[in-house]
This record gives sequence, C-alpha cells and structure tokens, in this order.
Amino acid sequence: MTLFSKPTFLTIYSGALTIVFAVTLLTGAAGSRNHTFDTITVRRINVVEPDGTVRLTISNRADFPGAWRNKKEYPRPDRREAAGILFMSEEGTELGGLIWGASQLPDGTVQNHFHLSADQYEENQILAFDAGQEGNDKFSRITIVDQGDFPVEEERRAHDQIERLPVAQREGAWKKYFATHRHDVSRLVLGRLPDRSVGLTLRDYTGKVRIILAVQPDGTPVLQFLNDAGTVIRELSSTGIAPR
Repeated sequence: MTLFSKPTFLTIYSGALTIVFAVTLLTGAAGSRNHTFDTITVRRINVVEPDGTVRLTISNRADFPGAWRNKKEYPRPDRREAAGILFMSEEGTELGGLIWGASQLPDGTVQNHFHLSADQYEENQILAFDAGQEGNDKFSRITIVDQGDFPVEEERRAHDQIERLPVAQREGAWKKYFATHRHDVSRLVLGRLPDRSVGLTLRDYTGKVRIILAVQPDGTPVLQFLNDAGTVIRELSSTGIAPR
C-alpha cells in the first residue's frame, strides 16, 4: 500500500480540500459585493434593507407589484397598466411612486400618462404631478391634497364592506363612514385642462372651491372669488371688477 492510498492520508487530503474550497468560496463572496456592468436587463428590481424590508421597487408593467403594507405585498390587479417605481417606508409600507405608459390604439388614437406622487404616512397621496393624453385631450397638473388622519387600510376595508351592500344602501353607508373619517380634499390644483384652458383652483378645508384663477380657452383671463355656497361673489377680468 502506497502512502497516497492510506486511509489517514486520504482523510487529511479530503479535509484540506474542503477547507480550501470553503475559504475560496467565502473570500470570493466577500469580494463580490461590488460590481460594474455596462448593461443590465431585468424585469423587476427590489431594493431591500439588510433585514429584507423592501424600500424601492423598479418594475416593468407585467411584473408591477401590488400594494405594500407592513412588509407584505397585497394584490392590485389594477396596477398592470404601467411600468414604474414604488417607494416604501422603513416599515415596508407604500409611500409614493412614479408610473408611466404610452400607446397607440388600433384606431390610431394615442393614450399616454405620467404620474409622480408622494403619500402621507399610512395614507394616500398628498402631492401629485400628472400629465397625459387621451385622443386629442391633453392635460398636465399639480395637485396638493389633504388626507384624513386615519390609516388608508380603514377606508379599504370600508369599501369592501359597503360595496357588498345593496345599491340603494351604499350612499347612506358612505355618508355615515365619512361623518367620522374625513375624506381626501384636493386643496390646490394647478394645470392645463383638456379644454385648453389653464388655471389655479383653491379649495377650503371642506373641499369647497373658493378661488379660481384662469386663462380661458379663448384667451380671456379671469379671477373669481366664491362664497361658502359655491356662488361667485366677485370677479376680476379684463373688463374690470364685477361684484356679484
């Protein structure tokens, strides 16, 4: 029996190879933390914290995520119409996002949209930038929104419950719900409308329009002040001040 065939030698040899392999694997992994690529082709990227909490998702349309809440993803089939980016909080809850899409329909009309928003903590968006086109109608606007001081999950649960009620009972159920849960209110809207006008609309805390500053489709500038009932009480236009 030669030295190389003795059991003791084979045991030592196998052990040494295992150690060398492990060291090579570990040092290789440690040295592979940083890479440089010219091109990366992916369908979806999740940026995560060391504990696995997803903080940012970049995705195509087909693999776009659902709603994120407390590190869990919930189905949102309505989100299959755009590619984009989602932002998440330290707790793994959605905090805003960026989506976009554009296509030409079989009849030749164009549909495109762009939406960037920031959410209130545990609520819906409070700031949004939108632009788009549906056929010949084009728009672009900035919106500032007041949200209620309750988790958006409460409204989602209420929606599921109320929509199961008979149609005749739904309006009353929503009124009862919003009597204790303040609805979102668009306080400021600045933008270009499909009718080719451009303007600024300001609402009070309850959502009633109080000031309108606009350039109408025919080029006429106008500034209107409205009362609590929504009636124009004073108007300033190119022809002067007109009390109502």
